[in-house]
This record gives sequence, C-alpha cells and structure tokens, in this order.
Amino acid sequence: MMMMTEEEEAAGRRVSCDGHRGTVRYVGPVPPTAGVWLGVEWDHPDRGKHDGSHEGVRYFTCRHPTGGSFVRPKKASFGVDYVTALRRRYEEEPEEPAGDELKISSRTVMMVGFDDIKLKQKVEKLTEVGLRRCEVSGPGPENEIRNTTPFVQSLDLSGNLLSSWEIVAAITEQLESLQELQLSHNRLSISTDPSRLSPAFSRLRVLSLNSCALTWTQVLHCAPMWQQLEELYLADNDITELLRPEHVLQTLKVLDLSNNQIVQETLLEISHLPWLEKLNLSSSGLSEIQFSDASAGEKTALFPALKTLLLDDNNISEWRVVNELEKLHSLLHLSCRRNPLLQREKNLETARQIMIARLSRLQLLDRRQVEPDERRGAELDYCKRFGLTWLQAGGHIDPEKSHPSTDFLTEHPRFLALIHKYGAPDEGEMREQKPFALKNQLLTVTFVCPEDSGRKPIEKKLPESMIVQKVKGLLHRLLKLPGVELKLSYTCAKIAGREIEIDNDLKPLQFYSLEDGDRILVRWS
Repeated sequence: MMMMTEEEEAAGRRVSCDGHRGTVRYVGPVPPTAGVWLGVEWDHPDRGKHDGSHEGVRYFTCRHPTGGSFVRPKKASFGVDYVTALRRRYEEEPEEPAGDELKISSRTVMMVGFDDIKLKQKVEKLTEVGLRRCEVSGPGPENEIRNTTPFVQSLDLSGNLLSSWEIVAAITEQLESLQELQLSHNRLSISTDPSRLSPAFSRLRVLSLNSCALTWTQVLHCAPMWQQLEELYLADNDITELLRPEHVLQTLKVLDLSNNQIVQETLLEISHLPWLEKLNLSSSGLSEIQFSDASAGEKTALFPALKTLLLDDNNISEWRVVNELEKLHSLLHLSCRRNPLLQREKNLETARQIMIARLSRLQLLDRRQVEPDERRGAELDYCKRFGLTWLQAGGHIDPEKSHPSTDFLTEHPRFLALIHKYGAPDEGEMREQKPFALKNQLLTVTFVCPEDSGRKPIEKKLPESMIVQKVKGLLHRLLKLPGVELKLSYTCAKIAGREIEIDNDLKPLQFYSLEDGDRILVRWS
C-alpha cells in the first residue's frame, strides 16, 4: 500500500478499497470529525453512499447520486508500479495455475503462468503479460519496464488503478513491440494533447476499452494517439450519439460498440470508415437501419468493406431492416438473435430460412454456416410462401404480363431475382399466409407404408416445426420398428403424381412445404 505524503498527489488518483475501485475527488477534513479524509467516486455506485455532499456541504461531485463516500487514507490502496505487479504475478505466486485464457481480440491468447515461465522462458523473454486486477498504478523507475520485459507484444492491464493516458503512455512507450493492449475497467482522465502521446502507441493494432465510462466524443479526442489501430473494443461504455471520425480511426477493421445505447439516427456517421470489416452493435437499442442512398435492389456506398455485422439483443421487429442489410456490398456474416422480429415469427427455423432468402450473399447466420442446399431450399420456400402475394400484387407467371406493384418490390426486393433463378412456382405450390395461431401451426398428415400393404394408414396432427428426426422417432414407436432406418417422402394433392423426398433429419416439416392432407410415405430396408 502506498503512503500518501501530499494532498495534491492523491487528488485524481485511483484507489482500491475492499476490492472496489474508485477515483479520489477530494482530500481534506470533513467536520466535525478530525483528520484527513479521501472523498472517493466509486466505479460502481452501489459501493457509495452519497453524491459528494455531507450534512449540506458539497465536497466533490459524482456522476451518480450514490456514487461517493469518504474513506480514511490508511484504508485505501494507491497501487503498485508495473514491475512490482509483474514480479508478484510471475515470480512470487508459483501456485498460480497456468493457462488462463483471455479473449483480448479476434483471437484467444494463452496467459503464461509461473510453471510455463520456468519451463519455456524467463520474465525478460515474455511476449504476453497479464496483469489484470493487479493494482498497477504507474510505470515505476525510469526504463525499468524496458529492461524487464522488452519483448512484450500483448499486455492486459484491465481493472487496475491507472488514472490517466499519460501514465499508460509512460508504460507503453517502454514496450516498443506492443501490438495488443487491454485497458478495460479503468477510468482514465483524458489527455489535453493526445497527439503528443502517439509515439507510445506507434505499433498498437488492438485496443480494448470496455467498461471505461467513455463517450464517443472522448474516444474521438483520444484517437490521434492510435494511428495504426485495427481493432477497437468499446463495449459497455457511455456511447450514445455517434459523430463522424475525421482523420482518425481510418485504419479500423473491427469495432465493438455493443451494450451502448446508440442514437440510431447517428449510426451512419461511422459508415464511411473505409476498412471496417466487423461491427458489433449487439444490445445497442437499435430498431431501424436505413441506407437512403440506395433504392430496393441496389447496393449502398456505405460500410463498403463490412463483412460481419452483429445485431443480437436489439429491438428489430420489421423485415424491412433485413432488406436494408441486403444493400450492403460485402456482408457475409450476420448475427441477429433475440430480436422481436424472430419472436414474432414464432418458429426460429422459419425465420432463419426467410432471412437467408432475403440476404443473397450470406454465408454465416447466427453462427451457423449457410450451406448451398439450405440456401436453395430457403429460396424456393420463399417463392412459394409469398407467391400468392406476388400474384395479388400484379405478378404473373408469364414475364410479359408480370407487373408487381412498387410496394411488393419494396417489401420483397429479391423476389424477382429468385423467380428468374428458379422460375415461378406453380399456383398449387403457393401458400396463403396465415396469422399465427396454434391451429395454424398443426399439420394433419397421413402416414402410409406403400411397401407393406398390411399396415393401415395412420393420421396424425403434427407441429409444422417438428424436425424430421423426431418424426422418425415417432414412427419407430407407431410402427414398432425400433432400430430400422426409415426413408420418408410425401405426396401433395396439388401436385399430382409427384413424390418429394424428405431427406434432411434436421429440418422441420415446414421446410418441405407440407400442408394439411398431405401423405407421408414411409419406407425402410
């Protein structure tokens, strides 16, 4: 624990007390008690008691009405320097288990433990150092870091007692090979001249600042420090309104803004970042995305390099948002889980198929690969599902007579391309869209065994979401054929004389466009 010698040294410093971290906002007396107190604004307001006022007198201010309290200096730890923390972590704790995994960027690094150091390398040869929650507050004696760990490329300083970017720079300027830096769960005062500190981050490619209470304005103010940055993680901050990055962050390939309540009207302010390939907007309160520079069926000039977009846990409830995503020139990977749009569809597998059909280049959806067979099935089913709507809107099987309305093409911008790709479905294959109700989700089907005439047909009501594998399990019990490999197909009254194979055990019945009254043919060998 560092002894406080001068009041001016303590103000603005970071402290730790009983496992809680905070920033010293006041040093001095608090009458009627005697002696010196520290007025601390805690990172987590549930640790505090007030807003910096005591008995009607304001001593300091807090962001939160219960974020502050007073503690005696002897109860507060002002932390240790980098090398002291390093020695405690790697030399004085041999019982520390080796091999802690840390997700610092797009790859997972293995933190080196004491046993690994003894067997593989000395401290001086370390390239990856983890000092998470080690109460690091400063660099220590001049050049000591450079002499102790000169080859560090990846450094984790999350959850420490660093109080300013100047202090961080005093550490990183001694690590000339540093490329990845974790600073999450710190509270850093903003430099008045960030460009002056840029040499300390000249090789930095990956920076994590999750849970640092930062606004987007502060991020842009700091950005001149990070001239070569490629990955920036800003989850769980105070980012709301986005502003366009001017002459900064232009090298970014990955940006994480998850768990920030983004003002969605400002989202396009970051759409001009030329190399941005991955954007995480999960849990950001978004309900609408619109690219007004492109009409339905056209490509937007915005987000030109964006390949991966994460939109989990938002408020997206309309398919028009998915249509807008089709305008993105490079989109290949999308995650859109736990949005009202999917809950409204009730059947998650059906929603997945519709999304695949609406997004022509998608290769990965909700962390599942989109295989060619799945895409073909999804697009064919889409044509059948909305075929009647197309006809009612002026569509026609004869291309010369087909004049669908603008409203239909806006709602289904890929429909004409799919018709051109596969041909228009027969009217008998087109399905009327029914509102959700349990009765509308049950199919009445008849199981028939064409190669065993002694078995009577069996009629059953099945959920259309029931996967083929479970249907086969049901048939094993109904037909008393345990362990036999079943082969299924079906016939439909609307398509006489045609038998359609049911060949994927993991698909729901709905995937194959089964309807009430269809006959499922059961064979085995």
